[in-house]
Amino acid sequence: MTLTRQFHLVTLGCPKNEVDSDKLAGTLVADGMAATDCAGDADLIVVNTCGFVEDARRESIDTVLALADQRRDGARLVVTGCMAERYGTELADELPEVDEVVGFGVPVLLGKTRSNGAPPPAMDLLNLPRPASTRPWAYVKVAEGCDRACGYCAIPSFRGSQRSRPPEAILAEVDGLGVREVVLVAQDLAAYGRDQGVGEKAIVALLGAVADRVDWVRLLYLYPSEVTDPLVDAVCASGVPYFDLSLQHVSRPLLRRMRRWGDGDRFGALMKRIRRREPDATFRSNFIVGYPGETEEDHDELLAFVADAGLDWCGFFAFSEEVGTHAEGLEGAVAAPLVAERLRELGELQDAITASKRDALIGRQVEVLVDEPGWGRTHREAPEIDGLVEVPADLPVGEFVTVTVTGAVGPDLEAA
Repeated sequence: MTLTRQFHLVTLGCPKNEVDSDKLAGTLVADGMAATDCAGDADLIVVNTCGFVEDARRESIDTVLALADQRRDGARLVVTGCMAERYGTELADELPEVDEVVGFGVPVLLGKTRSNGAPPPAMDLLNLPRPASTRPWAYVKVAEGCDRACGYCAIPSFRGSQRSRPPEAILAEVDGLGVREVVLVAQDLAAYGRDQGVGEKAIVALLGAVADRVDWVRLLYLYPSEVTDPLVDAVCASGVPYFDLSLQHVSRPLLRRMRRWGDGDRFGALMKRIRRREPDATFRSNFIVGYPGETEEDHDELLAFVADAGLDWCGFFAFSEEVGTHAEGLEGAVAAPLVAERLRELGELQDAITASKRDALIGRQVEVLVDEPGWGRTHREAPEIDGLVEVPADLPVGEFVTVTVTGAVGPDLEAA
């Protein structure tokens, strides 16, 4: 009897990588393989890497080396994802433990690379079929690449220009997932439909079409200048008034050095406009700390904004100099100890704000989607990113239930 070959797939980085991994897993299953949670049992180990910043690259390398130690004799180790695309040849030279480094347009195979040296057939992960989700929610990627030129970001150099999927392909994928919540993701989500300056932005129409198919639709990564009144109305009408705004900083001069739009006044006005429309709106954002030229005045301005804005969720990240970006070699580098001090100040401030937001929910009735036994989320929590709601373990997974918040522990809530 022939035993079924097994694969072990590890995903690092952002939700967009998770979508790619789902599609890779689908192709491997279609080829007759079965997934395993144990790397030591696998015939094929695949690492979908993140290469966005230095810390992510270090995590990717450490993960690959750890899996190389765990694999059994004869098992194949393949590295794909952002690091593979960005540093393909260099990565292959530096990691002799790896059998193959493949970019986004190359299928992952169990067998050896073709002996004639011809490249495997190209494919776009966006167009690969996707298996049904094993969870009550799923990420759905609506576009690949990005047309912006933010000074710190190397993504366009290896993900390419924006390529939006046809709406019918997205909706067909949604229909096949069998989920209660869909989280739409892209590098520049609000620009969906308008690629390289051609076409019409169509995120509002797409949001409405997806909302007709599932209970909740959530949008991740919205460039602030693209958050129009029609988009705000569509988000609120979807039942998930959750706004993930890609702000990055609030100092106008520093944002111009980042090659980005906006400032603290504009961002604050946008949030106030949304709150007038929907007082229960939830906000998330991320900020870069220590971008070249960031002054103490810039930092103080960011502290004041965070204190005033009342973001529910917020992340702060040290600037990472990326090869080939506008920021590479910019004057005004900020010393690492000062960056660490600024990160600490911002983190402590935001932790207190998040805690107060969670405490304010105690005693309220909330609707929760039960993700797994004993745990769920309201519209305020994006999966895998924000806090959770602890609920009675006997509540059915995949169902919406109304519970009362009884306590708050850090970013999480307790409900009964």
